[in-house]
Amino acid sequence: METHLDERFSAPGATATPWEQARDELARAQTYWLSTVRADGRPHVTPLIAVWHERALYFCTGPGEQKARNLETNQRCALTTGASTLREGLDLVVEGVAAQVSGPGLLHALAAAYVAKYGEEWRFEVRDGAFHSEEGGPALVFEVAPDKVLGFRKGDYAQTRWRP
Repeated sequence: METHLDERFSAPGATATPWEQARDELARAQTYWLSTVRADGRPHVTPLIAVWHERALYFCTGPGEQKARNLETNQRCALTTGASTLREGLDLVVEGVAAQVSGPGLLHALAAAYVAKYGEEWRFEVRDGAFHSEEGGPALVFEVAPDKVLGFRKGDYAQTRWRP
């Protein structure tokens, strides 16, 4: 990833946050906020869980949920995560296109990643190009490969941008 420190929004003498640190934070985070746009143009923001796998974030949702309906008409979205503190931590914003994935090999790898990260209650069966759980119906799986990632480091205040 190409790394750029935005000095306009950074403390004097601040340095860019390394991509490896941002990537590790994206992988470690427990909760993310997904921002999508409804068909009528209104924003929709919702918390969810996700996994970082290789080069992208992945999340799942039921086909009838608002976020899935929004992505039918506009696949551009943002996923955010961070420290929710004022003076320490790293907040991250991943901008990209949510592409539905259905290949069984990738879905099996992602299902294993969910269990490894979140535990047995997030075990999914893979069939018919989607996740399935004992409690509910299918869950569509989406990949968001970053078009741009913004990092807001607190403490020494540095705003970093990464692009592929």
